[in-house]
Amino acid sequence: MKTSAKLLLAPIACSVLIGAASTAAMAAEYPNRPVRFIVPWPPGDLEDVLTRKIAEEMSKETGVPASVVNKPGGGGVLGATAVAQSRPDGSVIGSFVVDLVTSQVVGGNAPYSRDDFEPVGIFLDYPFVLATKADAPYNTLAELAEYSKTHDISLGHFGYQALPTALTFKAAEQLGINIASDSAFNELNCATLANGDADITNTTTQQILPCLDSGEVKLLTSYTFNRLLTAPDVPTLNEQTGIPQTLWNGLFVKKGTPKEVKEKIASIAQAALQSPDVVKLQETTGAGVYWTNMDDAEKVIELDYENAKKLADANK
Repeated sequence: MKTSAKLLLAPIACSVLIGAASTAAMAAEYPNRPVRFIVPWPPGDLEDVLTRKIAEEMSKETGVPASVVNKPGGGGVLGATAVAQSRPDGSVIGSFVVDLVTSQVVGGNAPYSRDDFEPVGIFLDYPFVLATKADAPYNTLAELAEYSKTHDISLGHFGYQALPTALTFKAAEQLGINIASDSAFNELNCATLANGDADITNTTTQQILPCLDSGEVKLLTSYTFNRLLTAPDVPTLNEQTGIPQTLWNGLFVKKGTPKEVKEKIASIAQAALQSPDVVKLQETTGAGVYWTNMDDAEKVIELDYENAKKLADANK
């Protein structure tokens, strides 16, 4: 019995060793084919700009082509689905905002589960804001609530499935802001407010940078961990409402991607995010660029997933 048991275990041990050697070889050779970074939004915003910096760094360091593919649609779900259907080898990397692995899944809007992905790291405290024209007669959410009692307010957003939209409606309910009408847009730039398409907009500082610089637009709040460096006098959503959820962006790969491959991607990303161009981007947009490793990112996602469930229950 002892001899047969040893004979039975021998091929199993060999199989484990071969598998480990294969994984190590894959990591050592990574990348051995062109790498695609999937950005599930149109080009030009912060996650796109920063992901392109990371792709450039990967090409420079490894000599293997790395490109960014913009795949918008379905509130980002189309691009995320492409990553979920990829091979677990690091050849396809998603650059995802928080709701693609939290509220979109909770709301049943995605054909994937959050367990289809593994985080490489979180790198951006997204400077999402609630903006309005500079001459609007309100400067805070409380003042907006008072104004909305006697005036119709229209909101521009990126769709009901987007987390900033849900947070805005939650804040409106909490503070008594009467939103008379709302519309979804693919882009929310200076023209949205200037043309009167909306009175207030959920957007990013990158999209309205020209009119922020010219003083044509002002901010009512930011959906960030800390106040924006470019707008230190504007209180965060958490400060004004006690709602703690924020917007972040991170890199994700298909579940089962070797840890060594994820670590190599993380190392390249961190190097890219320390470039002078990224520092300048932070200074002009107020974006918070940092790095949260894969283990800590898992904890962040777990917490935000639970918060997304609570938010969904509150909005029923």
